[in-house]
Amino acid sequence: MTSIVKAANAAEFLALVPRLAGYQPSESLVLVPFVGTRTAGVMRVDLPVGADADEIDRCAATFLGMVCRLPDVDGFAAIVYTAAGFAGGMPHRRLLDALITRADAAGLRVTDALCVAGDGWGSAFDPECPEGGHDLDRIERGAAAMPGLSAPTGDQNTGASLPAADLATKERVARALTQLDTAVRAVFGEASDTSGRIDPQALAAIHALDDLPALFEDVVEAESGTAAAFDLALLTWCLARPALRDVALVQWCGTVLDGDEALDAQARWEEGMAYPTELAERMWGEGASPDAERLLRALDASLQAAAAAPRDRRAGALATCAWLSWALGRSTHAGAFAEMAFEVEPDHGLAGIVLTMVGAGHLPAWAFRTPHTGIRPRTDAEE
Repeated sequence: MTSIVKAANAAEFLALVPRLAGYQPSESLVLVPFVGTRTAGVMRVDLPVGADADEIDRCAATFLGMVCRLPDVDGFAAIVYTAAGFAGGMPHRRLLDALITRADAAGLRVTDALCVAGDGWGSAFDPECPEGGHDLDRIERGAAAMPGLSAPTGDQNTGASLPAADLATKERVARALTQLDTAVRAVFGEASDTSGRIDPQALAAIHALDDLPALFEDVVEAESGTAAAFDLALLTWCLARPALRDVALVQWCGTVLDGDEALDAQARWEEGMAYPTELAERMWGEGASPDAERLLRALDASLQAAAAAPRDRRAGALATCAWLSWALGRSTHAGAFAEMAFEVEPDHGLAGIVLTMVGAGHLPAWAFRTPHTGIRPRTDAEE
């Protein structure tokens, strides 16, 4: 059942947007697309800093193109968030004006064009806006109209870091990885000397490799934070191997049956056969929309693995976190995790792909299929 949240004025709308986004944007342009009177999500991009008029116009065209990719959208609100002040005029007014001009040419209505600065806020459509902007406290008072929505606690960068892992867990995972390496070499005939003792837990762990889809399904079904050292070590080991990691990503975007198909396709590809297009396209953000909850659980598990793994062995898990963040529409987080992976492994393939996509502003196609929310501004007719 959809809940309707109404914003009676611009101040209430500005109080609502961070709650809708789940964070308080900073140095950002936020676009809130509308289908009729209902929002179709929130889109955030970094503000173009130091850009001349031509570059600002190009940025406005690019940003408007993102809005136009959403189905049925007929309008949007634009909001600049910046620490700059109103001294000398509304900050980033040229960007807002460029968006208004571009929207008019495209036949899109602009419901409002706002700026929340460090010392005030205002609308480009308000001829009576004070030179110093309206008092920011008006936005806080607007939050009183939506007591059921909690205020965000950070900005768009919050969460783009690894969770804490205690030293004891890190030591256990490091030992488990060493024991896994020994067991894999012994079982698969890669060790020259197999006379040493092989840890039984390591042997049991590598037997899970006999059914990779079941292993990867356990990752998204397990309760968060309950993975044992060998579970984290085995996930780290798998995510460090592109062939296994890609099977996991395809499966986490779909079902265990997709994992079975991806595993078979990988084996056929290694024998020289073509990799199925419908599986490969998932890596580029095409195809059916994944279950966001599955991706979130996979991201949580991958973050836990990366945090617990020795630094020199966490690049694969970090790159996986980057891709999963990108798939969830969190490009800021994706770029941060990809950079972390590069710090460990400067030529990491998946990390490089994610950074390229983030740098180009490329989002997965399913990011533009966001269902319409029940959040809408209130018009005078609805008073």
